[in-house]
Amino acid sequence: MASGDPPERATNREVPDGLSLVATPIGNLGDLSPRALAVLGGADAVLCEDTRVTGHLLQRYGVSATLVPLHDHNEAEMIPRILDRIARGERLALASDAGTPLVSDPGYRLVRAAIEAGVAVTAVPGPNAAVVALTLSGLPPHPFVFLGFLPVKDGPRAAAIARHRAAERAGLSATIVLHEAPHRLAETLAALAEGLGPERPAAVARELTKRFEEVRRGTLAELAAHYAAAEARGEICLVIGPAPEETTAAEDLDTQLRAAMAGQSLRDAAAMVAAATGLPRKQVYARALELSRDVT
Repeated sequence: MASGDPPERATNREVPDGLSLVATPIGNLGDLSPRALAVLGGADAVLCEDTRVTGHLLQRYGVSATLVPLHDHNEAEMIPRILDRIARGERLALASDAGTPLVSDPGYRLVRAAIEAGVAVTAVPGPNAAVVALTLSGLPPHPFVFLGFLPVKDGPRAAAIARHRAAERAGLSATIVLHEAPHRLAETLAALAEGLGPERPAAVARELTKRFEEVRRGTLAELAAHYAAAEARGEICLVIGPAPEETTAAEDLDTQLRAAMAGQSLRDAAAMVAAATGLPRKQVYARALELSRDVT
């Protein structure tokens, strides 16, 4: 968009061929970039989770666009139609309700199908709640692992946390970032405190970029206790610090291997434990084989 041009003058010429992934504000509508606005306003159609949300965003800027719903429930059936439109020369944009498409939002299956069909896929970068929460948490920014949403039910959630803890015991050291719904926040924090350790440093970031933005920092135990008594509201990201460094001696090998083998193949578990302990890989793999035979 040329400098000084009003948004409504965005044209199809400003939109890349194929499919454009457009990041949208995570709360503050002023965070929509000029290029994002130009692509959304100039596309032949905008694919979006909720046409009401995207429509409100574009209305704020005086832009009209053809909006087409694309969400988890219709993505599979919509993909052939979308690819057909692109094959006929149309230029389409994909926007999430908030943040970067595909990151805990619909669109992955469409992007995979588009790539396999030889369609050009480009992106207009912008807001991302997970990255914003990470930068505000006060915890190590890299490396980090993004887990999206944990399972809703207690059993699968505990299993997911245990798999991550097994990877940590085998050598993974990374800050964890994940999303959670406000009504599940307290129980998720309690499960994380149980599975990762109550003293693990963490932060709860909510309503990012909005008027009531808040980042509460503390241990997992402290945060679990706080939100067990205080109602959480708004969109929430959790950030959890990496596991404390653990000294692993040769005599601890069996414990480390059993933990790693709970969530990995035997070969991968042996490689992870060898890297974490500094022991020879062949020695670790041989012991992993012995342990696996004992189990069977």
